[in-house]
Amino acid sequence: MKKTAVLMGSDSDLAVMAETIKTLREFGMPFEAHIMSAHRTPGRAARFAADARQNGFGVVIAAAGKAAHLAGAIAAHTTLPVIGVPIGAQGLGGLDSLLSTAQMPPGVPVATVAVDGARNAAVLAAQILAVGDEALAETLEAFKSGMEESVMKKDEKLQKEIDSV
Repeated sequence: MKKTAVLMGSDSDLAVMAETIKTLREFGMPFEAHIMSAHRTPGRAARFAADARQNGFGVVIAAAGKAAHLAGAIAAHTTLPVIGVPIGAQGLGGLDSLLSTAQMPPGVPVATVAVDGARNAAVLAAQILAVGDEALAETLEAFKSGMEESVMKKDEKLQKEIDSV
């Protein structure tokens, strides 16, 4: 199975990105996590992206707040799928991060999840890699079935609570 790269623009992003890491582990997906910045370590970020495929990665998840250029900087230097996670920050509530991540020029796509959407980034990475990995596809099927069962149980509980209102 190809590895997933989990890149964060700052160590403070781990508070959100812990959900990505937990979910990748839940799915049994190998990953590496690193801190690098589009602005403070641009050469390192570019080299990582350029070498990612030959280093065994199949997808990159890049999280950053405020200017949030990390995902785009990575996407500019690789042909691998890049998933951006805009990190919510004080002031604009993450809207700045969302727009910086989602508004990419033609030819440099970044799949962007919701502000602080770390879990969905991991699920999307799994779905991308599952195209060529039947075992991972089966893990995702079980995950989706589990979500359905959880919602059905909540609905059953709601029906009982409604009867007593």
